[in-house]
Amino acid sequence: MARPLIGRTVRRLRTERGWTQQTLAARLGISASYLNLIEHDQRAVTAGLLIKLAEAFEVDLAALSGAKERQTEQALREVLADPLVGAEAVPEAELRILAQSAPNAARAILALHRALRVAREDAAGLALPTGRRIVLPIEETRDFFHDRANHFPPLEALAERIGAELAARPQEMNHAIAERLRNRHGLTVRVGPMEGGVRRYDPAARLLALSETLPREARGFHMAFQLMLLEGREAVEEVAGKASTPEAAAMIRIGLLNYAAAALLMPYEPFLAAARELRHDVDALAARFGVSFEQACHRLATLQRPGARGVPFFFLRVDPAGNVGKRFSAAGFPFARFGGSCPKWLPHLAFSTPGELRVQVAELPDGTAFLCFARTVTKPPARWGEPAPVSVIAMGCDIARAGEVVYADGLDLERAKVGIGLSCRLCERQDCRHRAFPPLEHRLIADPHEAGPTPYRFEAKPRA
Repeated sequence: MARPLIGRTVRRLRTERGWTQQTLAARLGISASYLNLIEHDQRAVTAGLLIKLAEAFEVDLAALSGAKERQTEQALREVLADPLVGAEAVPEAELRILAQSAPNAARAILALHRALRVAREDAAGLALPTGRRIVLPIEETRDFFHDRANHFPPLEALAERIGAELAARPQEMNHAIAERLRNRHGLTVRVGPMEGGVRRYDPAARLLALSETLPREARGFHMAFQLMLLEGREAVEEVAGKASTPEAAAMIRIGLLNYAAAALLMPYEPFLAAARELRHDVDALAARFGVSFEQACHRLATLQRPGARGVPFFFLRVDPAGNVGKRFSAAGFPFARFGGSCPKWLPHLAFSTPGELRVQVAELPDGTAFLCFARTVTKPPARWGEPAPVSVIAMGCDIARAGEVVYADGLDLERAKVGIGLSCRLCERQDCRHRAFPPLEHRLIADPHEAGPTPYRFEAKPRA
């Protein structure tokens, strides 16, 4: 079996920690010259040394696989293929070198592209009859959570401290939180009819009103959010830092408060232990902790504590129109940053079987495969006659971790693979009957005398 070549990843992790080669070599028990050869991919890494590297960096073995570099490489490929940029085709080798050897420069290019898109959309907003300017802070918020692997130790510590003071079992947590709100903050929780919302806090009246349409687990989450809003401001500010706009700053802080609320309802160590015991059966986890399917999935995607990591999952919430509400990728899944994703991918197929949990082994064009599972979730409509909001919650992990997940039981992981792309505009599969657009970097073939399985035929090689 070929040994892994992970030199650039080792170098990135070392420089991120401010270590010299001598420092890391001493931790590994090897010479600095040998480490230098490893970092330049002139020496392969043995299994024993790979474990030592993971322990030294306090990362999962998957983090040494170069997943982060591949994500950056894919994002660069997507950005440089954007017609808005108008760049000539960049060879794959150059993309790979940039992502692996100059990650800061690569991230700067991605940030510039995001700013360009926002500026274009903002300028377009000036032409609207209302004169309203369009600013989209959602991408900045997503990047904030993605860049931090969706794990925030200060918020975990806060939740653990409050949880220890509450000393309540999961079945008693809602009552315990309501009592803390009342006793410590003089705040009353009232559940009843509401117009135009599901939660409203009146600071003057010290009243938290929750809609009677909310299920029990949602009420508990909103109360936990309110408690963190009152007691977690300092911890949230410590984590949040500065954002480019007030809107992005507000969205980041709300996201962090949601994170802290989930950490309170699903404490890290008990939840991790239960996830391993139940082999990541989400419905069983939700029942044990008194939370919803979506809340349990979201929490699974945050279990990235050094020394006590869970299975690295990606998390996705998408609506029937293909709009992505949330996405995180601890698993290294390279989400398309712009435009739609592959229609063959499980999150889109799950809408056809409402309420049924579906499983798929998805294989990307580069051969990377993920065990994916997804299910629809439905919220109550605001009133009779309105359609109920439906979305799909999807998760997945690298196929190498499939044995730790109950949904892989009974599957022939190799034969079950379904080839997908990131999006039609980036996918080079020529025989896909689901294709909606031709790939951007390939020359189209328009022949009236011949028709294939897809409406778009194109040359196998990208444009020169």
